[in-house]
Amino acid sequence: MDFLRPATWAEALEAKAERPGAVPVQGGTDVMVELNFDVRRPDALLDLNRVAALGEWSAEEDGRLRVGSGVTYARLIDELGDRLPGLAQAARTVGSPQIRNRGTVGGNLGAASPAGDGHPPLLAAGAEIEVESAARGVRMIPAGEFYLGVKRSALEADELIRAFWTRPAGGPQYFSKVGTRNAMVIAVCSFALALHPAERRAGTGVGSAAPTPRRAVAAEEFLAAELDWDTGRLDPGLPRRFGELAAEAASPIDDVRGTADYRRHAVAVLARRTLTWAWHDLWKEG
Repeated sequence: MDFLRPATWAEALEAKAERPGAVPVQGGTDVMVELNFDVRRPDALLDLNRVAALGEWSAEEDGRLRVGSGVTYARLIDELGDRLPGLAQAARTVGSPQIRNRGTVGGNLGAASPAGDGHPPLLAAGAEIEVESAARGVRMIPAGEFYLGVKRSALEADELIRAFWTRPAGGPQYFSKVGTRNAMVIAVCSFALALHPAERRAGTGVGSAAPTPRRAVAAEEFLAAELDWDTGRLDPGLPRRFGELAAEAASPIDDVRGTADYRRHAVAVLARRTLTWAWHDLWKEG
């Protein structure tokens, strides 16, 4: 197995073009586990840790944040937690402090696992993924179009993830997950909610309850139509119906971490809870 260590982004793109089968390594928190358990044995690893530009983030002229694929979970919590609260909440649930100091949202996207904690908040916020190849340049992929199947994404063989783009939270955001224990656990299922009061709409993300992370579109449309954005009154039956619609968006399986029926039930509970928390925060702040 070859180990490639480009020092610049241009070198990384060139290496990926020459060796499309090379597996990118950012934090290595997913890749190394697969190597250790012999799940995969690629011809080459493409180490991106020396590419300093991937560890940068910026506020762009259009108001969005551009977060490099090498920004770690720990830095996201410390430096962007106030602007991306849903993603920061998800980052706090990832592994141990050691994992959060190495792992990245970019690596989460590259792995494209249905259980990845970073995916639901990106979906709820309407993020876009910036990818690039040496041959075709940059393209932007909406988060809702990025996930194609179990650990399969819209990335072409010669493309690398450079950053993700998203707007700072315009309202309350929440992430919640169920696991087999309280910490250092892969999600049995997860749910993210982002309220966008200026637009009178909501965004959602469902994790670990389908072949891919996905939005609960019918649940979003229900909230946009039924929430009382003018007075803040929350009908007691509204969170329950929202939870039912969120659960209908899931298509889970039975596995060692939980049954399909349990996952559907848990998604409904998480959706009800996150809506109640977010709505309370929105109106508590006036």
